[in-house]
Amino acid sequence: MSLTTVLSNGKQKYILALKYRRYSTAKLFGNSGAAQFIAAAGSVASIPKLHGLPEVIVTGRANSGKSTLFNAVLGRKNLLYTSKKAGRTRELNFYRVGSEPGKLILVDAPGYGARGRPEWGNMFDTYLETRKALRRVYILFNAKHPLNESDTQMLAHISSKLISDRGTQPFTLQAVITKADCIPSDKVSETITKLRKDIWEAAPLCLPPIITSATMNPPFGIEKVQANIAEACGLLAQ
Repeated sequence: MSLTTVLSNGKQKYILALKYRRYSTAKLFGNSGAAQFIAAAGSVASIPKLHGLPEVIVTGRANSGKSTLFNAVLGRKNLLYTSKKAGRTRELNFYRVGSEPGKLILVDAPGYGARGRPEWGNMFDTYLETRKALRRVYILFNAKHPLNESDTQMLAHISSKLISDRGTQPFTLQAVITKADCIPSDKVSETITKLRKDIWEAAPLCLPPIITSATMNPPFGIEKVQANIAEACGLLAQ
C-alpha cells in the first residue's frame, strides 16, 4: 500500500474540519514574517516570564525532525535552526507566533536520548511543572525508526505529569510522526500501525499521532499540525 493511500485515508476524515479551520489557521500562520524568536533559556533560572500567551512545547529524540517540521508549520525555512548533525538544540528556544503582541508561543526543547544531557531534562521538567501558560506538549517520532527505550520512557514520563494532584489536566500530549515519506512503499501501513500501537501502549493518554512529511511536495500534515496547535491554544474560530 502506498504512502499516499494510507495518508489519504486519514486525510479524508479531516477535510471538512480543515475547511472549517482554515480561516483560523490562515490568520495565525499565514503571515510567516510575523513569527519571531524572542528568548532562549539555557538553565531553569533563565526561563523567561512572558505575557501569558498560550504556549506549546516541542520535544523529540535527536534527529526527529523538530526544526524542519516546525519551520514548515510557521512558513519559514530557517527560523528554527536546522542541522544535519543531530542534537544542535541545547536550550529552550521561545518563538512568538503572530504579529506583536502575538497569538501564542512555540517552545523548541533540546532532544532527549543518547545525545541528551541531565540539565536539559531538569529544565524541561521544571518548565512542564511550573508553566501555567502551557497548553500542549508535542512529541515527535521519526518514521524511519521504531520507538526505542528512550521514546517509551519519555512518553511515560510526560504522561505522569498530565494529571495533577488535584485531578485536573494542566496540559495535553500530542504525538507527531515525521518523515513519513521515508518509509518504503511496501512498509507504510505496517510501519504506521506499529508506531501508533507502541505510542498508545506507552502513553494511553497521548492523543493519536499526526502523520507528517515536511519535505514532500506539497508537504503533508502541516495544516493538521497548525489546526491542532490552534485548537490546543483555544484559537480556533467558533
